[in-house]
Amino acid sequence: MKNDTTFGELKKSGYTDKTISQEIQANLIARIKAKEPVFEGLWGYEDSVIPQLKKAILAGHHINLLGLRGQAKTRIARSMVSLLDEYMPVVKGSEINDSPFQPISKYARDLIAEHGDDTPVSWVHRSDRFYEKLATPDVNVADLIGDIDPIKAATLKLPYSDERVLHYGMIPRANRSIFVLNELPDLQARIQVSLFNILQEGDIQIRGFQLRMPLDIQFVFTANPEDYTNRGSIVTPLKDRIGSQIFTHYPKTIALARQITEQEAMISAEDQSQIQIPDMAKDLLEEVAFAARDSEYVDAKSGVSARLTISAMENLVAAAKLRLIESGSAKTTVRLLDFMSIIPSITGKIELVYEGEQEGADYVARILIDQAVMIQFESLFPRISKLEKEGIKTPYTDLIKWFNKNHLELNYNDTDEEFYAKLNSITPLVTVVEENASELSPEDQNFCKELVLWALTISKKLDKSENQSAYTFDSAGIGQYLRN
Repeated sequence: MKNDTTFGELKKSGYTDKTISQEIQANLIARIKAKEPVFEGLWGYEDSVIPQLKKAILAGHHINLLGLRGQAKTRIARSMVSLLDEYMPVVKGSEINDSPFQPISKYARDLIAEHGDDTPVSWVHRSDRFYEKLATPDVNVADLIGDIDPIKAATLKLPYSDERVLHYGMIPRANRSIFVLNELPDLQARIQVSLFNILQEGDIQIRGFQLRMPLDIQFVFTANPEDYTNRGSIVTPLKDRIGSQIFTHYPKTIALARQITEQEAMISAEDQSQIQIPDMAKDLLEEVAFAARDSEYVDAKSGVSARLTISAMENLVAAAKLRLIESGSAKTTVRLLDFMSIIPSITGKIELVYEGEQEGADYVARILIDQAVMIQFESLFPRISKLEKEGIKTPYTDLIKWFNKNHLELNYNDTDEEFYAKLNSITPLVTVVEENASELSPEDQNFCKELVLWALTISKKLDKSENQSAYTFDSAGIGQYLRN
């Protein structure tokens, strides 16, 4: 925290007054020249969003980030705070961050006129120069711009014609700061109109007061393209005043999606030390989100948020942690069986089309997991033929025959030793994995053993039944017979 000073001392220090646009530009340029990262943690945007964002800043534009939910729009806006100077001088006591060099409020102008170089100056940290407002239908002009404060007028014994009776809204208070307005289309059209002059001319009106206040604000808006038809729209004159509109997108590869999930998922250091997550499990988790974005049951216009996999990863770890608690083990590894615990993360994060609603959210979630399993399976193992010619052996013939005489029960609470001993007792299963996935780590090979069984049940070569504590694998038809 910097100590208060005076206007005269500030001038002697050689401080140069800058607009917020100049300030952000200067810090951006310095970082680029020093080859330092500008926007950290925005995986997958290095060649798309970030270059556009840099150009918008250099152009001095207000920015509209347009994209589906869970595409880091708010994170991008918040990351711009790091481009501000660490501290900014303001006239002490100013409600709207008045610069002592260019005061715009009556309070600051009168104070400087009275004290001159002895005007007290305080410092505002950049973390206090970020304002964020969610646009909801109940937001009004007074919230954003301001209103007359009758209590202030009565207390100070001032007439309503005196500028000092004004109560400033969020936008004037964000002077010389970054102001983020989330979900802009949700803001009523008549409220959007109140932003016209602020964006273009800098003047505001409060209850008939024509205030020439050249507010210095970096506006960042966020919007979902689906909102334009579902809930509202951005009025054309307002769009015209926003300099740059930048489209965001979902990660385009599994590797990038994994980086986002690993960065955002809340997993304690203790859980990380006790619970091992195979790479195959991490990839499968991301495949579920990719499958959802391509699914005929899911509304593509609403998007599938990156929060789905973040929440799912946390549920996956929670399932393994519960096993540790109930079994008394010291360590465990995430299994394919644990993926049933991510269903609540899926059902709460997807919007279904009519066909999906007919099937039910839980059923759709299981389909998405099965689709992800098959995508991962077919990237490593030979395809499973729908029809097999008699006498012709396939890579899975011996494994399927094993289940003609045996069945396998995998319990959620089995220790790792018990769980993998059961899988390794199936010689044809071990052989299939060794022949096709020998280059993988031992943990991934163990995961692949479950993957193969799961794929065979999806392809109806084996039966799979479940209860609250276990999954049972049988020869095709036998499981159904036993259940009946």
